[in-house]
Amino acid sequence: MADQPVQTTAFRVALRREKIAARLALPEEMHALASAHILDRLSQLLQPRPPGTLAFCWPVRAEVDCRPLMLDLIRAGWQAAMPTVVTPAAPMQFRAWSPDAPMTTDPFGIPVPQTAHCVTPDVVLLPLVAVDPAGYRLGYGGGYFDRTLAAAVPRPLTIGVGFELAIVPDIHPEPHDIPLDIIVTETGMRLTRQPDASGLPIPSV
Repeated sequence: MADQPVQTTAFRVALRREKIAARLALPEEMHALASAHILDRLSQLLQPRPPGTLAFCWPVRAEVDCRPLMLDLIRAGWQAAMPTVVTPAAPMQFRAWSPDAPMTTDPFGIPVPQTAHCVTPDVVLLPLVAVDPAGYRLGYGGGYFDRTLAAAVPRPLTIGVGFELAIVPDIHPEPHDIPLDIIVTETGMRLTRQPDASGLPIPSV
């Protein structure tokens, strides 16, 4: 149908608005408890792996705050990084991050490391606005992660991080959308792609 792209765009705009509002409306205690469960599941998933480079996002709009997990992993020998928008409509850089790193903001006002030191992540934690069982993720609409992952060689392991309220039957993915490998929420872990030579340990969670 000629109007299908318009209908899909309208659906995704409405879904994005609905899910962000639902996340912002989570009571503080419920948000904190769910976040603790999510961080625990991520720790079970990542701690058994050989230390590598892990990218995560500064939390905005009531996203899960992964910084406590990052501190634990840094102590275990991991290196941390944050995706950074440098050029509009282009792949992002992954800038090295540490707890005492000087920070600035990207063009969208999100805190990012103020450094020219860029790294290649082995694992990327992606915040979820909405996601379907096939691993297709709905973000904020800029397409930055999809462009970045499409250009990444080798492609990092991708883990969607969010609350169970983000799970939907179908986000109506578009041709440029890249599915996640794993989805982690407070209720459990969903594997959307089978383990490969990376040796991903799959815990019982």
